[in-house]
Amino acid sequence: LPIVLQLVAQGQFRVLKLPLGFIKVLQWFFAIFAFSTCGSYSGVFRMSVECKNRTESDLSIEVEFEYPFRLHQEYFDAPTCKESNKERIFLFGDHSSSAEFFVTIGVFAFLYTTAALCIYVFFFEKYKEKNKGPLIDLVVTGVFAFMWLVSSAAWAKGLSDVKKATDPDAVITMIGACKEEENHCREVHDPVMSGLNTSVAFGFINLVLWAGNLWFVFKETSFFGGAPPLQEKPAGADAYGEKGAYEQDPYASNQGGYQPNYSQEGYDQGGDKGRDYLISRCSLV
Repeated sequence: LPIVLQLVAQGQFRVLKLPLGFIKVLQWFFAIFAFSTCGSYSGVFRMSVECKNRTESDLSIEVEFEYPFRLHQEYFDAPTCKESNKERIFLFGDHSSSAEFFVTIGVFAFLYTTAALCIYVFFFEKYKEKNKGPLIDLVVTGVFAFMWLVSSAAWAKGLSDVKKATDPDAVITMIGACKEEENHCREVHDPVMSGLNTSVAFGFINLVLWAGNLWFVFKETSFFGGAPPLQEKPAGADAYGEKGAYEQDPYASNQGGYQPNYSQEGYDQGGDKGRDYLISRCSLV
């Protein structure tokens, strides 16, 4: 008990307020409604056979049937209107495959949503670690959405066949005494199918919930935000990194810009001209 209380205290129940957790709660409830309304069903209908000889009549023939709807194993005894003899009549059809498939998907969906809710509440950080949890959740959610589509459609068709096979007017045609005009046969009570109709509705509601939850589970994966952008290196990083050191500019050695070439010859010629000029000025004086 202390361990349970500690887990409850550490649980992140706020995730149930988010669409990811809230839809899981709805899936949990509607999965229970789906398989329970189908798997717990039992129905009955009644007919009456009134023979020409009233003492041979049976005014309350009761026929019971239930999940998994192996109707070919259900039977009833009807009067033959001939010396109080009875004939055993079996219903027609075996619709157990679609019904059992529907219930199985509902049970597995219930178990998975229970486990997923426990992980959301108590291990949500590990769930998102390395993106494994959301990916598994996304795949399983997609599989269940497809399974709900298939099972609900199959069970809807199966239920339609069950209604036809348990229609008292159709069953009356199987009774030999009812084929004689002197006898009168009629239905007394139709089977109540509202529970089975509800199970089909719950199946398609589950389909909508699981298909819609794909988006919210997908948002938890790394695919939703795209791959993280690559970190670009600085423009000169490659040059510095590959060459290992700063290379000097080959023109850097020409320090001082333009430097005129003062040769010794130029200076000598200028000096001779200066002396000649001074000598000429002195002679004039």
